Amino acid sequence: MEDLVYGRHCARCFMAVLGFTLATFLLVLYVSSVANYPNGKVGRSCHGMVPEHGHTAHSDPVHNISVSQMTFRRGDQIEVTLSGPPFRGFLLEARNAEDLSGPPIGSFTLIDSQVSQLLTCEDVQGYAVSHTSPSKKTKVKVYWNALSNAPNNVKFLVTVVEKYKTYWVKIPGPIISQPNALPFTTPEATIAPLSTLPPVSHLSKSFSASDCGNKKFCIRSPLNCDPEKEHACFFLSFARDDQSVVVEMSGPSQGYLSFAFSHDRWMGDDDAYLCIREDQTVHIQPSHLTGRSHPVMDSRGALEDMAWRLADGVIQCSFRRNITLPGVKNRFDLNTSYYIFLADGAADNGRIYKHSRQPLITYEKHNVTGYPKNVGGSRSLFLLKTHGALMFVAWMTTVSIGVLIARFFKSVWSKAFLGQAAWFQVHRMLMLTTTALTCIAFVLPFIYRGGWSSYAGYHPYLGCIVMILAVLQPLLAAFRPPLHDPRRHIFNWTHWSMGTAARIIAVAAMFLGMDLPGLDLPGPWKTYVMIGFVAWHVGTEILLEIYAYRLSRKGNLLKKPCYVESLLEYGHRYTNPRNVISFYKLMVDSFFFFLRFYLFIHEKHTLTQRQRHRQREKQAPCREPNMGLHPSSPGSHLGLKAALNC
Repeated sequence: MEDLVYGRHCARCFMAVLGFTLATFLLVLYVSSVANYPNGKVGRSCHGMVPEHGHTAHSDPVHNISVSQMTFRRGDQIEVTLSGPPFRGFLLEARNAEDLSGPPIGSFTLIDSQVSQLLTCEDVQGYAVSHTSPSKKTKVKVYWNALSNAPNNVKFLVTVVEKYKTYWVKIPGPIISQPNALPFTTPEATIAPLSTLPPVSHLSKSFSASDCGNKKFCIRSPLNCDPEKEHACFFLSFARDDQSVVVEMSGPSQGYLSFAFSHDRWMGDDDAYLCIREDQTVHIQPSHLTGRSHPVMDSRGALEDMAWRLADGVIQCSFRRNITLPGVKNRFDLNTSYYIFLADGAADNGRIYKHSRQPLITYEKHNVTGYPKNVGGSRSLFLLKTHGALMFVAWMTTVSIGVLIARFFKSVWSKAFLGQAAWFQVHRMLMLTTTALTCIAFVLPFIYRGGWSSYAGYHPYLGCIVMILAVLQPLLAAFRPPLHDPRRHIFNWTHWSMGTAARIIAVAAMFLGMDLPGLDLPGPWKTYVMIGFVAWHVGTEILLEIYAYRLSRKGNLLKKPCYVESLLEYGHRYTNPRNVISFYKLMVDSFFFFLRFYLFIHEKHTLTQRQRHRQREKQAPCREPNMGLHPSSPGSHLGLKAALNC
């Protein structure tokens, strides 16, 4: 009867740990999912009202603005309505009709805060109104408030975005006037003029690497590859020509290629250049990076002799720019040394998406206008590799061996060593090593990123949970009650439950971490190796449990009181076969439950990342590279589970 009650208590403890871990997974899923919606805060575009999309605005507006009244007095509140075919984004302002290039006039009040929001322009809140989400809308209503300093004639202007490359800038709305204002004549040109783009030509042949190191400064991946002979060659060259530099870039991509000059090995505050594929055309676009956000497209006026070529899935583009551009904002002086980034990624309808793997970064700073060189770079960073290696050693080796020793070697290594049983000394040493390795590995990504990484999915959240449990385990063990204390079983099961939860979450975190671009691990072998390690440990533990149980049934263990005490001390109940079978069946079921749950979350996470590319993939002849989707299926694990239960 005592064994039955104890077994039920243990099962409840185990299920509580399962519930806590599942709740943690769901919380991480929720926290990560709420941080991925555009906020529509386009305050930097208040003055020009031009989206930073890098495309030319359309000149035939199909949306219109209407107002509730055509005259106003200071202090009036006028309803303004934007309507037309479905659109995703907008920016609405009121300007002095006699000076449309001046600052916004008056302020706005929201009618529906779900679809519109106030913006701060010229350091004044409410000068403009924009969207809150990219959802389609056909009508938006707001109130415009006439302030005491309002001019005699006020004109409403709106920029409307239908999709990324389809938008209209400064669509003219009605002019409202004060009662005593003189009649106002509308200027003929109110829409932003179409930009004049530099001419672009077509390349007749592939780039050559023969002058690399002699006349050209070249960056290649793989090192010393030749873009004329190898389609998989990523190639970037700089050739000085008097006071200008000729840039050539080539690489396999269905979306875009880009490179950037940077003062450090971090993305942000960089001078970047993109070659974006759109249908059978390549757009060459200078840009600048502000933090880890979408690049801001700049004017192409600083680029000359632009040319491009598409062949066999390879994008090639070239252009010329002056070494110094003192009058052009965001363009770096090429007489200085910089780190150089080379990246590729997906693009859809002219819009680029985050690169699916880590950019190639030069090992040191280089001056591309100096002595010609042949250099390489790395897509994987030393600190992140060290982080992964330490975590792998900690949670795939030291902790696994430590658990097996504590569970199965108590009777084998029971002799005293330095005042404690030998098995305990080895177990403690391995577990403290695990904690130390985890602590060291935990801080490395923070050193590399300089803070929290918001682009690593669920991995950092699970890592924090593992770190907390890894520190709590030795602290809990330091205050454990004596062996025969009535409260000892509470410690035993708490210690085991926290350790098991930490191991499960650590394995899930490692599976997710392997797919992050910072490690640049070869797939799908990275997943196969991890599955092999997990299967080895689980299989070893199950075989040892079966062996120990068979010995207990034969009476070999029960004849030796020290063995029985050892087994009972850790919580096993071999004296009751029904309890032990139920317990380990629950343990095996729980393992496969978390494995299936991990596969579900991993698949959802990957599909969410690739959802925005599906339409493009249907049209493109080549699919995107493997984004880290798990190569195995839950069905194979179900078959293994059934075999174990038999």
